[in-house]
Amino acid sequence: MVQTLCSYKILAGKKRIMLEKPHVLSRVFFSILKISEQASWSGTKISFDDPLFRSFFVMDGWSNYFKAEGADISQGDIWVINTSSTDYWYSATEILR
Repeated sequence: MVQTLCSYKILAGKKRIMLEKPHVLSRVFFSILKISEQASWSGTKISFDDPLFRSFFVMDGWSNYFKAEGADISQGDIWVINTSSTDYWYSATEILR
């Protein structure tokens, strides 16, 4: 098993790949945490292997955390776009088996 941890500052309105597609092992867990004040209201979209964000999950309002686990989770790139007007730090973790 391998664990990956990373943190990125994503500027307002910008996007980036948080976790790249695994090439040899399979992803069995991943989480994304937006680091912000508890009372902060902001928007984030998470897309699974779709950099155009045609299909996405929304972390909006006071929701600052997303996680997925199991054998049937996304094995592609995990994209994040900061839809708020403030720059935020994001932290991601994945476990590969």
